[in-house]
Parts: sequence; structure tokens; C-alpha cells
Amino acid sequence: MSFVDAYRQLPLERLLHLSMQCPAADARHSVGLGRPTLSDFARLISPEGAACLEPMARRTQTLTQQRFGKVIRMFAPLYLSNECINNCAYCGFSRDNPILRLTLSPDEAAAEARALAAQGFRNLLLVAGEHPRFISATYLRDCTAALRQVVPGIALEVGPMETDEYRPIVAAGAEGLVVYQETYDRPVYADLHTAGPKRDFDWRLATPERAYAAGFRRLGIGVLLGLGDWRWEALCVAAHAQWLLRHCWKAQLTISLPRLRPCAGDFEPRVNVTDAELVQLLCALRLFLPDVGLVLSTRESARLRDRLLLLGVTHMSAGSHTEPGGYTGAGRDKIHRTQRGSIVALAEGSSQWATGQFDIADERPPAEVAAQICAAGYEPVWKDWDCALHT
Repeated sequence: MSFVDAYRQLPLERLLHLSMQCPAADARHSVGLGRPTLSDFARLISPEGAACLEPMARRTQTLTQQRFGKVIRMFAPLYLSNECINNCAYCGFSRDNPILRLTLSPDEAAAEARALAAQGFRNLLLVAGEHPRFISATYLRDCTAALRQVVPGIALEVGPMETDEYRPIVAAGAEGLVVYQETYDRPVYADLHTAGPKRDFDWRLATPERAYAAGFRRLGIGVLLGLGDWRWEALCVAAHAQWLLRHCWKAQLTISLPRLRPCAGDFEPRVNVTDAELVQLLCALRLFLPDVGLVLSTRESARLRDRLLLLGVTHMSAGSHTEPGGYTGAGRDKIHRTQRGSIVALAEGSSQWATGQFDIADERPPAEVAAQICAAGYEPVWKDWDCALHT
């Protein structure tokens, strides 16, 4: 049975009711449990659970240091392409947004990687929209092979593929795959994804399992906070992670909980997730899933990221750009618009940057972020694995 089948059987309505109608005594009891259940997790994210935030935070810090030590794994996103055939209301890359587009060649991507390596990064997340004409499995394999000559740690965040399409990319040196469900609420998902293969909720939901079967040793899942009820999303991503830990147990698992940021298309969040609610959710996830990595991106402000260092976070990006060629200007001579899959060249002499996926909130350079991590008593880790260690 895949998680798609398990998802249909989850008592989500009952758990959501529990997360909203939890007695204070039950919430306090759930904080101290050694092995919380999904029902306990629902109590931890309840309004009454918010009143227990201080003991939750203390327990979170202890558990994180027990499982991960006082280290933060550093990574940077490297955007390969902003071409996309999907219409997603909340995404700057959405097909119908009249943005400036660019797809880097493998050599141009390697130039971006060298610039990031010069800043200290040894773990890169390759990001691209979903467009079979521009971003094929062969292209991703070639980019991975080129970048493996520069950095040892490569993960992908790209459109879902079949298991057999992933295997050559793994063989080329990719170790991780990240795929966010965006929202686990089927009606909301259908409303927001109006065209393209991303409309298939179940196909996307089963992607981590196909990636695991292909040999990826790191899996990342997550939700985009601001699209639907955050407690519903929290329950679903927690259940999904729990299932993957049981069935894809040879892989390391991370969860990311990005909040919406301004982007092309001017989509406004449907739900406002406050800083306090985000903190409560991170603490609850750490108590429920003590061995799962928690990722914090530059979508959040510098001030909040500095505070969250002590509350369960294990992975952080820094100095991020969300546009292809954003680190070096690679490929700027090829920037264009795309209409119905055809490239429309810009006027001669145009000198512009490709459009990013969303606005960054924490714009500090990597060295400054690393210094703040050290000041907090933690250690920024730029490299934690090498293929030479794999047998």
C-alpha cells in the first residue's frame, strides 16, 4: 500500500476536530510524552497547545541536540530554469505569468555552482519548473554530472518523474529529492492548480516513494503555508513523514514549512500563519518526529531565522537567489519570454535578469548567516557526506 491509499484512510476530520477542541490538560500531557501519537500531535498544534509553548520549546531544544547535535547543515538553491507548463495560482513561474524566462545549460549551471562553492557551499538544491521541452530527465542528468565535479552534495526539486527516469540522475551523482505537496487539501489543491500535469494530486503525493525506489538517499517533503488551514496541512505532512519513515527507512527525511512570499501574479495568501503558529508547528513536529530534519529557507526574515535556530531547525539556506543565473548572471544573453511553448526573443540590446520564483526575506550573505549560527553556539556544516564514504 502506498501513502496515497493510507492518506484516504487517515481520520483527518477527527484529528482536525481534536486539534481545535483540545482540553488544556491533554495538551500539557502530550508535551512530555516519549513517543507521541498523531492524536498527541493534534493536541500539540491546538490553541491550548500554544499555551504550552515554553515547555514545548525546551523539550524541542533538548531532543534536537540529542539527535543532531548543535549543528546546522547549510545549503543553497541553484535555479536551473523558470520554464513551466503548470498554472499554479501562487507561483511566480506559473505558465500564464508574462515573466522573463531562462534555462541554464549544464556549463552555465556549473559556473553558478562554482560561485556558490567559493562562498563555502558544498550542498546544492537544483530547482526548476516543470516543462518537458526545456527540463528533461536527460538535461537534469547532465546538469547533475556537471555539478558533481564542483560540489559533493546535490539534491533536486523538479517536476515529478517515473522511477526509471530518476535512476540515471541518481547514477550521475544526485543524492536527494525534494517535492512539496504544496497543500494536502484536495479541493484547495484542485482550485489552485488549473492546468498542467501538476493537477494530478495523487501522482505528486506518491513521488517520494518513486524517488526512494530509484535510489535517492535523502527525501524532502513539505507544505506551502498560506494556501489552506495550517493545522490540516500540519496533520497531513506529519502523517506523510511518519509513513515514509516506516516504508522508506533507508533514506534520511526532511520537512520544510515555507510561508508564501510575494511573487509574479500577485497571489495573496488565503490563510495567515503567524510567527507564533510557525514556532508552535516546528516544536510540535520535533516532538512528534525527533529524527526528521527541519528545513528553514530565506523566505523567513533574518530576525525570525535567528530565533528559530534554537527550536529544532537542522537545515538552512543562505544568500539565496530564486532566478536562473542569479549568482553570476550566467545565461543572460538567452533571456526570453515563452508563449505556448515557443521562445520569443527580447528586443536586441535588452539587458535584464530572469524572473525569480518569489521574493527573498533574509538577504544576508552566507558568511553573515554562518557567523550568526556560531554566535548562537551552533556550528554551520557545509559538507556532511562524500561519495567516498559510500560502499
